Amino acid sequence: MTTLDELRYPTGKWEKLVDVDASGRARMIERVAGVPAALKVAVAGLNDEQLDTPYRQEGWSTRQIVHHLADSHMNAFIRFKLGMTEDNPTIRAYDERTWATTVDARLAPVGLSLSIIEGVHARWVRLLDSFDEAAFGRMIVHPESGPMSLGDLLQLYAWHGRHHTVQVTRLRERRGW
Repeated sequence: MTTLDELRYPTGKWEKLVDVDASGRARMIERVAGVPAALKVAVAGLNDEQLDTPYRQEGWSTRQIVHHLADSHMNAFIRFKLGMTEDNPTIRAYDERTWATTVDARLAPVGLSLSIIEGVHARWVRLLDSFDEAAFGRMIVHPESGPMSLGDLLQLYAWHGRHHTVQVTRLRERRGW
């Protein structure tokens, strides 16, 4: 039987790594780059009833997960841009749980957010590929998490896209879709 933590964190909880080198960051950038295609495969062929099925009891539906990834990764791209263009900017947090309850997150076709994710990731990866060692060391201040380097953010979002995509694929596996 699958535990709640296994359902919530099918790839494990995010843990910050220390001393990530250039090849490690390159792998993380590849992971960010792969999210749009992996997510598209994860939701391919799902009907509205399946898209509206929560991945766990009291969890988000697949539709909400897709829209959340668009919301989150748009914010991530902006956080990286702020981190590159300002000194120690305090980024804006948002209530992702409330965002997931808005009408667009609950009812809009997932294709809208898949397009956003594809475009945002293409721009984001292009930006990340331009970073040198110093760029990954630049800092932002998260109002809830405190100071974070852009390297830390890369780690977080490399985990984040895969984390939610695997939630969808595991739901499909459990349901036999």
